[in-house]
Amino acid sequence: MERAPLSRGVVLLLAVASGAAVGNLYYAQPLLDVIARDLHVGQGTAGLLVTATQVGYALGIMFIVPLGDIRSRRRLAPLMMLLSAACLAACAVAPGITILVLALVAVGVSTVAGQILIPFASDLATDADRGRVVGIVLSGALTGILAARVVSGLIAGALGWRAVFVIAAVVMLLLALVLARTIPHDIPRQRQPYGALLRSIPGLVRGDTTLQIVLLYGAVSFGAFSVFWTGLTFLLSGPPYSYSTFVIGLFGLAGLVGAVAAQGSGRLHDRGWSVRATGLSWLLAVVAWAVCDIGRFSVPWLVIGIVLLDVAIQSQRILNQAQMFQASPQARSRVNTAYITGSFVGGAVGSVVASALWAAGGWNAVCIVGGGLCAASFVLWLVTTLRARALRTT
Repeated sequence: MERAPLSRGVVLLLAVASGAAVGNLYYAQPLLDVIARDLHVGQGTAGLLVTATQVGYALGIMFIVPLGDIRSRRRLAPLMMLLSAACLAACAVAPGITILVLALVAVGVSTVAGQILIPFASDLATDADRGRVVGIVLSGALTGILAARVVSGLIAGALGWRAVFVIAAVVMLLLALVLARTIPHDIPRQRQPYGALLRSIPGLVRGDTTLQIVLLYGAVSFGAFSVFWTGLTFLLSGPPYSYSTFVIGLFGLAGLVGAVAAQGSGRLHDRGWSVRATGLSWLLAVVAWAVCDIGRFSVPWLVIGIVLLDVAIQSQRILNQAQMFQASPQARSRVNTAYITGSFVGGAVGSVVASALWAAGGWNAVCIVGGGLCAASFVLWLVTTLRARALRTT
């Protein structure tokens, strides 16, 4: 029997919970310098904190998120958030860098609740509003990524870096309790041995060309996202801007506007315009990179470019996951694992490439390569769309 549409309150709760969970990954990034001073370690050693969190997150994505296809996500997501609260509390009281690194690995593993809730939201939604629901919840997760750095810096400036983790732990605890009492019951899950569940993921990808293309789009979009934000830090910290870390962090607010605006792409999916919207999002990304290139000389143009690029990239990700969940109703958690893993790899490569591009040609090189990646993706979209249309007419 078809489910009743989710209430706005439940959808908003899922979005907030996803954003808060994913945000746990990024609280440490603006705090590296102050943590290094407080724990008497070098900045290079403090940089391990970011790596530790990302390694833990990768492990959680690969080994915990697939459980959503065989276990109740109504129980799994709050449980992971409770574990996150405990791990964040351990970060707050860590006496030295070793304990803090280990605690942040555990934070990364347990903070995958956001990636459990996104396919869960797709299951709870009706066919008519799946794109809208996924768009809102995914926008919540993306907002958490962008807002975490700003919030972390503000709290640390007022109360110290340990307060950031205390407050994050309390938020996780409260959200876990609210989720456990509020979200609807999960649909019955199929039984499958855990090992077989993990081994089935590569087969799902190999057997579906459309899924392969969506995964490629995801890797490119998150790679472009990482290229941009890594390169932007270099641009804003040097001449002619020479902004402080705090001011650079505020540029994330422009990206926040773009992420919120992008949630409307989910409604386009519900209206059957998903394929066309995907192509338009790649074109918008190419235009945005050109505008950002002008931002070498003008902050207003740079802000406009940031908003446009985030609308394009986040729309792309919402459309990708809405299409993916629609095509794989019995394996949504596993295809989400494949998608996020590909995106994770794309983002890691993007960060490395951005540093090399900056050294080779500065902001202009960053924008040319970023725009080129999005242009190549548009060409791929055009070719696959025309081929699919030709097959339908034969």
